[in-house]
Amino acid sequence: MRFKGLDLNLLVVFNALMETRSVTRSAERIGLTQPATSAALRRLRDYFGDEIVVAVGKRMHPTPFAEGLYPQIQQALRGVERAITAPTAFDPATSNRCFRIIGSDYIMVAVLVPLIERFGRTAPGVRVEIVQPNESSAGELEAGKADLLVTPEPFLATWHPHEVLFEEEQVVVGWAENPIFARGITEEDFYAAGHVTIAFGANRTPAFADSTLSRMGRERMVEVTVSSFASAPWFIEGTSRLAVLHERLVRQIARRFNLAWSPMPFAFPKMNEMMQFHQSRADDAGLSWLRQQMREVAAEAA
Repeated sequence: MRFKGLDLNLLVVFNALMETRSVTRSAERIGLTQPATSAALRRLRDYFGDEIVVAVGKRMHPTPFAEGLYPQIQQALRGVERAITAPTAFDPATSNRCFRIIGSDYIMVAVLVPLIERFGRTAPGVRVEIVQPNESSAGELEAGKADLLVTPEPFLATWHPHEVLFEEEQVVVGWAENPIFARGITEEDFYAAGHVTIAFGANRTPAFADSTLSRMGRERMVEVTVSSFASAPWFIEGTSRLAVLHERLVRQIARRFNLAWSPMPFAFPKMNEMMQFHQSRADDAGLSWLRQQMREVAAEAA
């Protein structure tokens, strides 16, 4: 099919070239031979009057024109995909849809584990793929590679719709035999102790509590930094170290570790945990159902 003189099949080739940066891998992805893919690239170059991708060493790199065109082509292809694959209604009892959710292990424990237990009763064919957050999470949502991003409010991609999943308190966590929990933790106790902190991704982005404490200006003695919330208890139990973690998570992990927790010994903001989805998915019945299920599970765990 042609539109304004362009064979629309070439847009699929363009998208594959931008994702793989390779004629060979693009051919494999879209089921063409390498000569056919090379011919498609020549036709793209002729139509747009641009090289699209150029060889630098052993790798293809997109031109500035192609980089600017890419988001528009992605959006167009996603629209076509939704039009031809999305059902007019969503029936959880019969659906075998797989939802891809970007969320921390905290969200996994606090919401997704009980959510999937619920699916076993009400939506047995629905599957969930959970991806840890990193510095590329907003880009994955933008590119349509994730259905839902679950993150604290400061880390939202502000140009897409979002809603509150729940409000969360932060608490001080430590070994249950640490005497400061018996007498009540003071602010001086808090800052005198060694701390375990959490940071995500290659850029080591601190978790909500740790980034908030950093902005408060008083320095802590950070002895250990881990890349997941679930790792923190291993460095707390049997020591005098403390950590600031989400209350929902602590209630779960305290069943498996000998931990105690208490409220923060000074004023500390609550965290709004948010759900965010791509603007183009606003009318997705399945995604609306998923978000409602998550809100209900989060309310039950409060």
